[in-house]
Amino acid sequence: MKFFTSQISYFVSNRNTRTNIRRLIRFMLILLGMIILYGVLFHEIMEMEGQKHSWMTGFYWTLTTMTTLGFGDITFTSDLGRAFSILVLISGVISLLIMLPFTFIEFFYAPWMEAQHRARAPRELPKGTKDHVIITSFDAVTKALIEKLDQYGHEYVLLVDELQQALDLYDQGYRVMLGDADDPETYRKMNVKDAALVVSGGTDMFNTNVAHTIREFSDDVKIISTANSYDSIDILKLAGSNHVLHMGNILGRALSRRTLGQDARVHPVGRFGRLVIAEATTYNTPLVGKTLRESRLREDLGINVVGIWERGTFVGSHPEVEIKSHSVLVLAGSVQQLRKYDELFGIYSISDDPVVIIGAGRVGRAAAYHLKRRNIKFKIVDKNPDRIRNSKNFILGDAADLDTLKKAGIETAPSVIITSHLDDVNIYLTIYCRSLRPNIHIISRSTLERNVNTLHRAGADFVMSYASMGANAIFNIFEENDIVMIAEGLNVFSLKTPSKIQGKSLIECDIRNKTGCNVIAYQKDGKQVINPDPKEPIPPESEIILIGQADDEQRFISHYKKQDD
Repeated sequence: MKFFTSQISYFVSNRNTRTNIRRLIRFMLILLGMIILYGVLFHEIMEMEGQKHSWMTGFYWTLTTMTTLGFGDITFTSDLGRAFSILVLISGVISLLIMLPFTFIEFFYAPWMEAQHRARAPRELPKGTKDHVIITSFDAVTKALIEKLDQYGHEYVLLVDELQQALDLYDQGYRVMLGDADDPETYRKMNVKDAALVVSGGTDMFNTNVAHTIREFSDDVKIISTANSYDSIDILKLAGSNHVLHMGNILGRALSRRTLGQDARVHPVGRFGRLVIAEATTYNTPLVGKTLRESRLREDLGINVVGIWERGTFVGSHPEVEIKSHSVLVLAGSVQQLRKYDELFGIYSISDDPVVIIGAGRVGRAAAYHLKRRNIKFKIVDKNPDRIRNSKNFILGDAADLDTLKKAGIETAPSVIITSHLDDVNIYLTIYCRSLRPNIHIISRSTLERNVNTLHRAGADFVMSYASMGANAIFNIFEENDIVMIAEGLNVFSLKTPSKIQGKSLIECDIRNKTGCNVIAYQKDGKQVINPDPKEPIPPESEIILIGQADDEQRFISHYKKQDD
């Protein structure tokens, strides 16, 4: 009903529409006058021929003749009558079959369709719109960001410059506005001065134009831009962007952090203040074959095992879960606690063989850079000679060729990182590497979220989504907090402690069973308590830190946080 009302409102208020309606009414009155005139002349000519008919019969004959139906039940016998019939027939064809449809379409149907389009893809936001997020491009990252904004109840509007694309996106459930991203008037109509955030994720030149244009209206609105090139970061900041995200570097760093198998030591994958989230492989360690209860990691070391990765599947930290040879423990603790873990288990499965990186694009080179900072050896495979920097770490060749992979060290490498931007290629190479080395640790990039599960089924141990990584990075800046993405769909996030659980212990709240999330820390007045005692009450006016999968996070927000809102 609201959509129909908005169509009527635009249709009636448009000046051209009112003019067209008057023209349509004028044409209909002329047509009605012709029918009346022909009805009168019908009677006159029929009386001249000695035939008598009612007035209704006259209008009936006029309409059947003008519409070319011509039933033939009433006919003239004189030449004058037949000539009159020809006149009525020709004028009817012109007025009813040609002019009426054209006039109706031109003066009524076309404006009505325009009203529909404008109601679905408006060119201006309602006055008073504020605290909204403006998104100037639509891609995998902004699509994931929109899902995140909807999850937390933030208003947004997606700027689209093509009408058909705007209508298609509207039909898919997105809130859109039609306009040109390089037109200052567009941002005035979007109330950019009162916006909470502007996100620009196009090319570097496009993002520079957007940021520079917006700064004509507001120096305060926060602008986040993505950059494809390192050289563009400073230019985007000069143009007015508050934050510039180099997505290749972010994803490459995340993939490098997933690299396990060099040894059984813990490998940090995220930090939350003093809290460190880390992972450790269990291959060839004394933990294999034990349950989490039997491992006594929490009792002896104070470390919280928040879950276990089993070839891409995250298993919750139930006490009776068995640790297997290919398991990867997800640990939460302080630096001191994790060091104690290394003292006990870091001596196992030591390997000095290089990690194989497939793809020397932006993501692959960024992964190599961060591995080098950790003093981890690597070999990069790429078939593009322009990307080969040196013969020491770069291998020229096709990763689908066995000899090329052998030259890179696939037979002894503890891990392989697959960084192609094509998901089809990544799936192919994942299956290939898994068939060559059943026990190798495979980390893969996914451009589209829908291919994450496919990559897991193909044999990848970890998959990092370009879309989710970028959306999380933007959302963190917007919310001014940290959401550490442990893996695709698994996040560490902080929230103000809901009033419903303040003063209660973790045992009383039973958060894990109700939502699937684990509380791994809380903080108050700048003091962080890591792996709190489940019997101790959670203090009021505090902030809790949780870990959970995307669905678990949504259940927690729905169950606790929205009640406070």
